[in-house]
Amino acid sequence: MMLITSGISGSVMIVKNNTLNPIQDSMMKRTANTYIMPAILLTVILLFTAEAAHSFGDSINSKNRSEEAFTIWAGTDSIMSMSDFAAYGAPVFWFSPDEPELDTKSGKKINIPSHFPFDAKTDSPVVYYQFKQILKKDKSKSSALIKNYSNKDSTFLNLAAISAVSITYTHFYNSESGLGSHPFDTEQAEFKYYVRRKTGKDKVRRYYIYFVRVTAKAHALEWYDNIYEIDAKNLFYELDLPFNILVEEGKHASCTDMNGDGYYTPGYDVNVRKNDAWGVRDVIRSGDLFSSGFESYMAKVRRPEHRVLPPLPANSPLRKKLSKNGVYAPDNAVYVLRKMPSPKKAFNVKLKEDMSSYYYDNAPEMDVESSEKGLVEWLTDENIISSLGVSYRLDNGRSGVSVSFPLLIVKNLEAPLVGGWLLNKLYFQGKKFEDFGYNLVYTPSASRFFDPYAAGGLEVADTDNIDSTERSTDFVFETGVKFRGNVTYSPLKFLKFISPFWGVRLGIKNKGFMKIKDLNYIFEIGAGVW
Repeated sequence: MMLITSGISGSVMIVKNNTLNPIQDSMMKRTANTYIMPAILLTVILLFTAEAAHSFGDSINSKNRSEEAFTIWAGTDSIMSMSDFAAYGAPVFWFSPDEPELDTKSGKKINIPSHFPFDAKTDSPVVYYQFKQILKKDKSKSSALIKNYSNKDSTFLNLAAISAVSITYTHFYNSESGLGSHPFDTEQAEFKYYVRRKTGKDKVRRYYIYFVRVTAKAHALEWYDNIYEIDAKNLFYELDLPFNILVEEGKHASCTDMNGDGYYTPGYDVNVRKNDAWGVRDVIRSGDLFSSGFESYMAKVRRPEHRVLPPLPANSPLRKKLSKNGVYAPDNAVYVLRKMPSPKKAFNVKLKEDMSSYYYDNAPEMDVESSEKGLVEWLTDENIISSLGVSYRLDNGRSGVSVSFPLLIVKNLEAPLVGGWLLNKLYFQGKKFEDFGYNLVYTPSASRFFDPYAAGGLEVADTDNIDSTERSTDFVFETGVKFRGNVTYSPLKFLKFISPFWGVRLGIKNKGFMKIKDLNYIFEIGAGVW
């Protein structure tokens, strides 16, 4: 005899011979498939959503933060030239000791990054800046930009009317080596700064420029971006300013180094989209990629003599720690900071195309801060990338189509702690697409060329009954691997107008929650990172 207790009503059912009659058995299976599993899936979604709530707003408003840790300038003058602002926030560029473009040079002898071939020649390293966006304070009636009519290349910023600024720093190299090598290579790192106004007890208004975030570009794919942003819950006081950018050997992709130790540490130097971040993979100069994700052996240790320092203004609060006996950067090269030129000046077609992909014709774009929430969203607008995947599906001999989309419909949700992504997947199959299913999918990344995945959900389909056609709703579990790649630089580049990523999914699907039945293979091919 077997006792079954209902936790809801407190009732007890007595079942003889340890078995349930067919009606009861059917009812319990239907209850498990129809109610219990959706409840479990909903609970998982709610838990992940709650954990994923971002604490960036706390970072801005935290009263316990050490402001000096991320202040690049402080003063009472509200008027600042754009060139000075760019110099205060300019980063350090740190090269591998085996970087081909170094040509064995170190210290003061380093002359990379280089100037563009059409630009004025110099023996010093050169970095180019461009103001991408300016967020204007919503209640300010004054202009954020002050034109200098005597010198059109010298425009001033009115800090009293500005809430935040984004600047792109471009570094150029005459050649790229390794996998997919080519002449002329431009790479970027975009920095975002928050402007704060504060009136002290002396009734003097002071202005502070805070470092907030950097997006270091890697191989022109947004999913590969190496992003670091301050977070009140993390050890942002370990932040080393001026910020260090690790330059990938031979390929020159930019990578963030939050504490300036010369090592790349995932989750520490990159804290947004951690599993998708490219990192710094010096080994691909050899022509091999080795694995789909970053591994520690891929990055070489940087040495102090291979750092190229920014031209910090004389009153920069960051200048002192890079000085010895009052001399700034006595052992390192210092680059020249120039305004980003128009791609129209480039004589080489490939170089012009490369520059055009990063140049902003109408920069800086002017936005207006609508609220504190709007400010936070502006500063973190690239944390989540919306995406859609569409594939042909073959399931147990039945053709169909599957559509994958973000868990929050318009935004992807990054899984906390483990990283990776949670998303929705709907699929329709059969001659008239009469069978359909829903899956909650987890995948460790959105950009690696090889990834496992796991999915669970419900499927509504016709049963294979000889006497009659019935519809059944079953829990389904699916797992497998996905191969994906960027077709932009392949013979299939004509497909990139749909999506730069295309992939193949190979999986196994099971029906039933507590036991395995109807086990079969899944094959999908289509566009999108999912």
